[in-house]
Amino acid sequence: MPQRPAPECEFTMRFTSTPRGARLARRLVSHRLNDWGHPYTTPANETLTLITAELCANAVRHGHVPGRDFHVQLTLDEDTFRIEVTDTRAEKRPPASPPAADSLSESGRGLLLVAALADDWGVTPRPAAPGKTVWAKLRVPTGGHLYAHPAAPRPTDSVSAYGHNTEPFPATSPRRRDDLVLRPDNASC
Repeated sequence: MPQRPAPECEFTMRFTSTPRGARLARRLVSHRLNDWGHPYTTPANETLTLITAELCANAVRHGHVPGRDFHVQLTLDEDTFRIEVTDTRAEKRPPASPPAADSLSESGRGLLLVAALADDWGVTPRPAAPGKTVWAKLRVPTGGHLYAHPAAPRPTDSVSAYGHNTEPFPATSPRRRDDLVLRPDNASC
């Protein structure tokens, strides 16, 4: 099997399969994007952070196996970001195309958001272990602005569909990062 060339930038880390782990994954992806030159308020950072939040929430809700973590990998190769979220539950695979959500339901829209915002997404079996990887790709040209997504709605203000304020997270100071003792498995750029 031919090997893929190494990506330009890569961030990899394991998280506990809890809502707190999902929140931490989302924040660290946003911080990493900022470190890679895509500041918090840019469309690339906001879009990838939202996609990450949805994929991680699904891993916690639908892919949770007691005592098992989920894994996040963010890569940048040329002008394409790829976010992968891997869990250990193989039998709960998302559908190939997300079904239309019930308008009265409080959930069920995560993959619809991913499909609308990402340039491509899919599910692959986890290599050499039980589980699956749900991934999404987003192209960002060299200038840092997203390509147009005709199906993706653009927010008109900083209030999300859930009515929460979606102001970007402030940068975490280096001292704070050391206090958390967070060490990514692999973070390079």
